[in-house]
Amino acid sequence: MMRRWWALALFLLFSLPALAHKASDSYLMLDVKGKEVSGQWDIALRDIDFALGLDADGNGEITWGELRARHADIAAWALARLALQRGGECKLEVADHLVDEHTDGAYAVLRLSGACPAGGGDLQIDYRLLFELDALHRGLLRLGLDGTAQTAVFAPQRAQQRFAAAEVSRLAQFGQYVVEGIWHIWIGFDHILFLISLLLPAVLVHEAGRWRGVGRFREALIEVLWVVTAFTVAHSITLSLAALGLIELPSRLVESAIAASVVLAAANNLKPLVEHRRWMVAFGFGLIHGFGFASVLAELGLPQETLVLSLLGFNVGVEIGQLAIVAVFLPCAYFLRQTPFYRRGIFLGGSVLTLMIALIWFLERAFDLKLISA
Repeated sequence: MMRRWWALALFLLFSLPALAHKASDSYLMLDVKGKEVSGQWDIALRDIDFALGLDADGNGEITWGELRARHADIAAWALARLALQRGGECKLEVADHLVDEHTDGAYAVLRLSGACPAGGGDLQIDYRLLFELDALHRGLLRLGLDGTAQTAVFAPQRAQQRFAAAEVSRLAQFGQYVVEGIWHIWIGFDHILFLISLLLPAVLVHEAGRWRGVGRFREALIEVLWVVTAFTVAHSITLSLAALGLIELPSRLVESAIAASVVLAAANNLKPLVEHRRWMVAFGFGLIHGFGFASVLAELGLPQETLVLSLLGFNVGVEIGQLAIVAVFLPCAYFLRQTPFYRRGIFLGGSVLTLMIALIWFLERAFDLKLISA
């Protein structure tokens, strides 16, 4: 029977390679003052390669020469998927091409310039980059509109958004970061797998070397509340410290440690060493996960004038995202807890699969390898 679950895990592992990589984002920074438009657009080289095919010699690496040869194509492709309107359509052009490193790899940097027909009124932005190829792609916007700082997230369902020149209320700013917190927990596959690894045994009790279902739902609920609360408190501490610039760790170290936390959490399900105080594991590794959340805010940019409010909103969003996962997972797990399907398939098979995926994450991040093609 054990051999079957290993075979299933191997099949799922290699049929879902995208799980080993960060969800696709681009970073759009615009400054609109009257009619004048300036800014830059950071787009992952892997995304451009996926859409246009930059790797001319097929060796798996994109050189500056290969990128430079396609500058005109990249500019045309990107600008065809971004439109600004202020009193009519704004004319945009790519003034320069650069390359920069983000936490998840190399990005093409398109320096933008342009002009709008009107120097006042609302600004409408249509963003459609990669949506036809990747429904999970998101465009993270940092906008300065006549001196007012605003942020937004573009998604296939929110591809067109309108921004008022008036100052954004603190409540609206808070709400924007709540949405971003929810979204980034849902696309943070490593954070989700870590949480699920800790939740999987919540409806089980380990006795005499065997797992059995808990007697009452209340027992599982209390265990889950301890785990989720500990994880939330821990990542809130380090997220705040990192976002405020008080502590800074290398991104490779943070991402590798997050992958290692998932490996250890899944391994503990297969050979329990920590059984009754999983909240301590959640708290300890939650401190590391907080630095991972902080990298998201660093890329998007926190408005200094509402720093505390934005941090609070993002934390609330992460918590809502976690509770949504728990609300779906826990009742289903409790209902199935006594069945072989749950104990062998979901709990055992899921832990094996999670461990293998997380181990690949760790090797890729710690040693800068590429073991699975996205």
